[in-house]
Amino acid sequence: MGARDVIRETNPAFYERYSQLEDTDEFWEFMIKPLRQSIRVNTLKAPLEAVLERLKEEFELEPIPWAREGFFINADNLAKVPEHSLGLIFGQEASSMIPPVALDPKPGELVLDMAAAPGSKTGQIAQYMENEGCIVANDPNMGRANVLIANLNRMGVLIARVTTRDGAEFARFENTFDRVLLDAPCSSVGLIRKKWRFLEAWSLKGVVKYMNIQKKLILAGYKALKPGGTLVYSTCTIDPLENEEVVDYLLRKTDARLEKIELPVKTSEPVLEWEGKEYSPELKKALRIHPNDNDTEAFFIAKIVKPGEADERGD
Repeated sequence: MGARDVIRETNPAFYERYSQLEDTDEFWEFMIKPLRQSIRVNTLKAPLEAVLERLKEEFELEPIPWAREGFFINADNLAKVPEHSLGLIFGQEASSMIPPVALDPKPGELVLDMAAAPGSKTGQIAQYMENEGCIVANDPNMGRANVLIANLNRMGVLIARVTTRDGAEFARFENTFDRVLLDAPCSSVGLIRKKWRFLEAWSLKGVVKYMNIQKKLILAGYKALKPGGTLVYSTCTIDPLENEEVVDYLLRKTDARLEKIELPVKTSEPVLEWEGKEYSPELKKALRIHPNDNDTEAFFIAKIVKPGEADERGD
């Protein structure tokens, strides 16, 4: 039985919907193919070259083109690797390293990570900020926030303040943050390669539920962003309702504009028309990544800029 048959049999509605996006054998095969293990070297704790030198004694490493500190690694179980326990490396899926790279945070800035748990992207942001400045790392779920705190401690992140608020509440901090990351809760189609239950549990009702949450969060994040600041919106799913629809909603409601993300990553064409609705041509600047594009999780990333003072300075 081929991959498309397996998916069609497991969840017919899933197959019917996403065969409208892409219907190649390769797309369906990569949708269920096990993920390659990848790591991010944590330069908050040790120099990159020193960690690589040690790892190369035992493992084969393949650089991830879009993240200098990212590598595919042939390790079966990271939990048994001492460098992982020490926080020198962190298991992080290759495509999930793109949002912090696109965010491009700088030392000394004030950054909001609206849905931070389990903390891989927060740690990556702190790494780029060289532990200087402040990150407000939020997750409304107390259990997930505890995991977030443990991971940040292990990575040596000193500049994060963990909060457990509904992300929409950050709208009251108008024009406050230099940069905002909204790695939004989503239907997690990209995670099917890791957890089969996401395919079994998928439903269009769930997609619509997440879309409504995402629209509230992106408006709040944009409101909290300083003029001239950058907001990166990302999901690990492929549904246009959770990706292009949400960013198009922000573009229609505010003065937000999109900026092109220049990275060496293969992508699929963003969706500009879906179920009879047309989206802004600006969405061509967003990255839509299908599992077969780079042999990674599916992802969607949009870099959003709020016009203002820093923007006029060409910052």
